[in-house]
Amino acid sequence: MIVIAYGSEITKNTYDTLAASDIGDYLKPDYSVSLKPNLVVPGPASNGAVTHPEVVLGVIKYLKDFGVKRIKIIESSWIGDSTKRAFEFCGYNELGKKYDIPLIDLKSDSCTTLKHSGYEIEVCNEALNTDFLINIPVLKAHCQTRLTCCLKNLKGCIPDSEKRRFHTLGIHKPVAALNALIKTGYCVVDGICGDLSFEEGGNPVTSNRIIAGRDPVMIDSYCAELIGYYPDDIEYLRYAKKIGVGKYYSKDTKIVELNTENKSIVNVSNLYAADRYRGLINEDAACSACYSSLVYALHRLGGRVRVDGNINIGQGFKGKTGKGFGVGACTQGFDKCVQGCPPKAKDIVEALS
Repeated sequence: MIVIAYGSEITKNTYDTLAASDIGDYLKPDYSVSLKPNLVVPGPASNGAVTHPEVVLGVIKYLKDFGVKRIKIIESSWIGDSTKRAFEFCGYNELGKKYDIPLIDLKSDSCTTLKHSGYEIEVCNEALNTDFLINIPVLKAHCQTRLTCCLKNLKGCIPDSEKRRFHTLGIHKPVAALNALIKTGYCVVDGICGDLSFEEGGNPVTSNRIIAGRDPVMIDSYCAELIGYYPDDIEYLRYAKKIGVGKYYSKDTKIVELNTENKSIVNVSNLYAADRYRGLINEDAACSACYSSLVYALHRLGGRVRVDGNINIGQGFKGKTGKGFGVGACTQGFDKCVQGCPPKAKDIVEALS
């Protein structure tokens, strides 16, 4: 089961997504719950690199209403940066104080060495000694692994020495093994404005969606297609499936969409990541989730597309017909159209190439 909520009301949509999900089948009020956001660097969430505190707030409010009393936020920023600075700069200190939630810097945590798939991995004890881990990554592209979302976010649950070693080992298989060692209770993906190409942010693409589900492999396989990849294109995702961490989403996966009538209209002038492609696009009242799929697809193709004229996208094309290429259900009257509301970037890549 995957639940998706659209729109810019981040905290409310996060809460509603969990309320519509099956998390209650696995969570108990007396559990200790650890929240693992992505705070890779001290920077604003609007840059597309870190988890919005409003998403974490939505999770906290849901947990408290569910009856959970023991909640922690755990994280370790990337090598060379301070988790404490990230907690402060990204708005988590204020969140922790207001709701009496401890912030745990895993860089200072003790570790336990565990084995899986031929790897010995040191794992921070705070990530192991919890009844229920909620993984709250950012959906964004990555310069080395193509996608970073649920599975790769758990790399923040190992010490810096292991983060370095993962890269010497080729990163993909160790990430898969790590996810077999750390049991994820539930995933809540921040799909508000993930970066176009780089884990550190700077090229955000507004999508305005929250995505939640139990299986991190299923969620990541779904998210891979949203940004233009087949699941098997992501090497660590392929390994994770192979060793039994989870399964890919399929046509049989139950998808629940919330607030589809409230999909926000994208402010194209704010999408500076898309500036290089704007000359290819004829946009009229496009939803942000739809527009972001097109931007991810064009980035994958390097702007090299085979179409006559511009690519049409947006609600302004509803009911219109004509020659040309359209993206999204609103443009189904054109000769060629990539269906979907929103379409996946993977499907747009296939059509445009």
